[in-house]
Amino acid sequence: MRRLDNIDLRLLRVFVALVEAGGFAGAQVVLNLSQSTLSTHLSDLEKRIGGPLCVRGRKAFRLTELGRATHDAARKLFADIEEFGHRIGTASGRLTGRLRIGVVDGVFTSPALGLQETLFGLLQPDYDVFIDLMQSTPQDLEQAVADGRRDVVIGPFAQKAPGVLYREAYREPHHLYCGRGHPFFGMADAQISRADIEASRLSVRGYRQLDDLYRIGHPRAAASVLQMEAQAMLILSGRFIGFLPCHYAEPQVAAGRMRAVQRDRYGFSSQHHVAHRRGDSDRPLIAAFVDEFLRRAHSADQGRDDA
Repeated sequence: MRRLDNIDLRLLRVFVALVEAGGFAGAQVVLNLSQSTLSTHLSDLEKRIGGPLCVRGRKAFRLTELGRATHDAARKLFADIEEFGHRIGTASGRLTGRLRIGVVDGVFTSPALGLQETLFGLLQPDYDVFIDLMQSTPQDLEQAVADGRRDVVIGPFAQKAPGVLYREAYREPHHLYCGRGHPFFGMADAQISRADIEASRLSVRGYRQLDDLYRIGHPRAAASVLQMEAQAMLILSGRFIGFLPCHYAEPQVAAGRMRAVQRDRYGFSSQHHVAHRRGDSDRPLIAAFVDEFLRRAHSADQGRDDA
């Protein structure tokens, strides 16, 4: 049996990135390495492991049985290394390690959901913490935290992933908006009929399409988006109506480029959660982040209720 106690961890990290990117093309982007360099690293690792780890070709990338075992063991090894760092950091009174956060888009203008204030409060100058932050749809984030690709995620989740702990964070207000140039823009709400709404082009969130249609009783969608920025562009075209978080739309409203349509009738609040795996509840870095985030989110929620 080969001795693996001196194996280069860099090679294992390249291999894990290669697998999670689904092949060489994706890994080149993630690692900023050429395909020839990736091939060299993979060949070096295979020599040390003692066999081929994947079948690779122009159109196919598939792990061998040895490759699957190596990938599983490498992920566990890196998790153990991170846990080691967490424990040492806790003993010294400092937070350390890598924190993989996932959050939906369109939240940076929210006093509750924007992470800038949370990170300011969490990261003291002497903390050795690496932040890996990604944005995605609620469904993708839930899956990512459930399968261990993210440590903590924030968004309006369906609360279905097994083994995941969900904690209520903030109720994000939304309104139905139109842009300047749309027939509704210069009309009083009382002048806009139900038939007018149903005849307008509606842009829906692709991951909440039926919800958006149901909220206003609209017969069909005329556009679909996954990001709030895309939704804002369609609304600002003056050809679509659609839902946006109030904090996200407010700068456009203040500039006279967008307006809410029948706030009392179509306004709603989307409940956001912060979620992590139940088994990670006692990890110091995750616990500290969640506590800081919830403190600020609940404070913003309470401040809105008192207003």
